[in-house]
Amino acid sequence: MKRWWLAFFIGGLLGMGAGFALGIFVYPYLFLADIVATETLDQQAAAAVVAEGRFIHANPSDPIHHGRGKVSVYANVVRLESDFEVGPGPKFHVYLVPEANVTPSTRVEQAMFVDLGRLRAFKGSQNYPIPAGLDLKNYRSVVIWCEQFGVLISPAALTFR
Repeated sequence: MKRWWLAFFIGGLLGMGAGFALGIFVYPYLFLADIVATETLDQQAAAAVVAEGRFIHANPSDPIHHGRGKVSVYANVVRLESDFEVGPGPKFHVYLVPEANVTPSTRVEQAMFVDLGRLRAFKGSQNYPIPAGLDLKNYRSVVIWCEQFGVLISPAALTFR
């Protein structure tokens, strides 16, 4: 009888652990992947594009962490355009990073990045205000970064006009 209770207890612990892990990885695909942002940009904010870039798949051997689409930088707004898309995951943030070519080996968390906020959706157009007084010429990339696991999701090198 003692063995039965021990097996039941161990099985319960393993089941809870597997359920938790499955929930972390499956939840975004089931519930959040279909949310598409459709934010607009007012005419005053969209006066002139300062820089543009395209998000890339930073690590082709990693099928989960990917990104694509266009990013436009205005004087006071970073805009992820309507074709923007990243693979789902927890706690993604939009960063301005000084390095021009951000790769998975770049130490983004040690760079003098500017956190523009948490990603609102995995697809679609989104606007992120740039803090006042920030010199955009010092920031050569926009990066989608997973703060929870410290993983590069997708970088976009900027081309200034």
